[in-house]
Amino acid sequence: MIIPIILCGGSGTRLWPLARKMYPKQLLALTGEDTLLQQTACRLQGMAEVGAPLVICNEEYRFLVAEQLREADIKPEAIILEPIGRNTAPAVALAALYAKRHLPEGALLLILPADHMIADIDAFQQGLTSGAHYACEGALITFGIVPQGPETGYGYIRRGESLPTNDDILPAFRIAEFVEKPDLKTAQTYVDSGEYQWNSGMFLFQADSYLEELNSHHPAMADACKQAYEQAYEDLDFLRIKKEDFAACPGDSIDYAVMEKTDKGVVVPINPGWNDIGSWTALWEMAAHDAHGNVLRGDVLAHDTENSFIHAESRMVATVGLKDYIVVETADAVLVAAKDRVQDVKAIVNRLQRENRGEADLHRKVYRPWGSYESITMSDRFQVKLITVTPGSILSLQMHHHRAEHWIVVRGTARVTKGDKVIMVGENESTFIPLGVNHRLENPGVIPLELIEIQSGSYLGEDDIVRFEDNYGRVNKN
Repeated sequence: MIIPIILCGGSGTRLWPLARKMYPKQLLALTGEDTLLQQTACRLQGMAEVGAPLVICNEEYRFLVAEQLREADIKPEAIILEPIGRNTAPAVALAALYAKRHLPEGALLLILPADHMIADIDAFQQGLTSGAHYACEGALITFGIVPQGPETGYGYIRRGESLPTNDDILPAFRIAEFVEKPDLKTAQTYVDSGEYQWNSGMFLFQADSYLEELNSHHPAMADACKQAYEQAYEDLDFLRIKKEDFAACPGDSIDYAVMEKTDKGVVVPINPGWNDIGSWTALWEMAAHDAHGNVLRGDVLAHDTENSFIHAESRMVATVGLKDYIVVETADAVLVAAKDRVQDVKAIVNRLQRENRGEADLHRKVYRPWGSYESITMSDRFQVKLITVTPGSILSLQMHHHRAEHWIVVRGTARVTKGDKVIMVGENESTFIPLGVNHRLENPGVIPLELIEIQSGSYLGEDDIVRFEDNYGRVNKN
């Protein structure tokens, strides 16, 4: 049996301003109607003996991940929450420890980053079938992508001696070495040699095989992961790893911690139309172009514009005389970049973070387990939001020290707890929540509840929330 292990961490800052720290690229629908996470979770459909996916994600994404899986009609084996990022090797160790306790003996763990694109699913599944043949014998499989050109943005794998094969499985090779991202001249020599594949970051192995190699080559990491997993506890539909335990774990990738050191590494070359969507240029290359080489999304008017990617999300965007440019508009930020400089977008995100600007972390519309809120306007002493509560959902019982709130219902019906009273507020009705009063908002109806919230006070930050009761395990947390 193959169990997909979906790694759903990382922020994808090179795709800012669409990707943000609290809404990373794997949660975006960049290449179709489904998000990258949903595409990844559905990638093995149709294969025999494939189990439900096990998802490893940052605890801050837990409700978004769970909701996207629900929308795709996928019930995960489990969702393990990382309190802090420690790279891929510890995350996979947690999955392997879970597998040893809960999954059938000998199950194969297929490690899949949640933010990759694969166009040819049949070729991908054929590669998995071939990799499974070797993984069942104890090998640690990595899938090398047949290079389509001298790419400088990927690491490479040099293959060694070939392994015995037959007509039913693809060729496989011992791993000779992993090499870092090369310059263009070196990348061309790799491609010309025919001995190198792009490093996809996808792996296949048995839990025992991985843990044995991790313990052999990085025992401190193996011990720390085991200790952290033993202290994990269930929280609603999630398995939560304690921060103080996981913080003691060294951080490293699977490549560095295990695959570069093991003598059990095997690479299976595949060509499934793979792309890690690591930049706006990569997304432009993947998409269908118009007659002028442009990719236009949203309300875009392009005049004398060529070979450009123009994305409009909240308003009309017009371009004149652009060639080889990226323009991405969102409600609160606009990116304009030359296509050959898109890797520098990360420098913009770093600057936003240094200056503590919210555009690095959040969109104007922020998703919560109960719905969403969207900032409409803000000043020093007031803020106006549109709050949407899904049917049957309820916010925490909470209080604010520094702000009062005025709620105006524009759609649906609200059940409002205010102090020791519970009232119903219908469309075009309003209620006032004074500073320091315990309150709660609930949607008892069958349609989304929408209301305008006007906050006023000396401090309007989201951390001015004291929670007393909460359906989502967030009592006394921001």
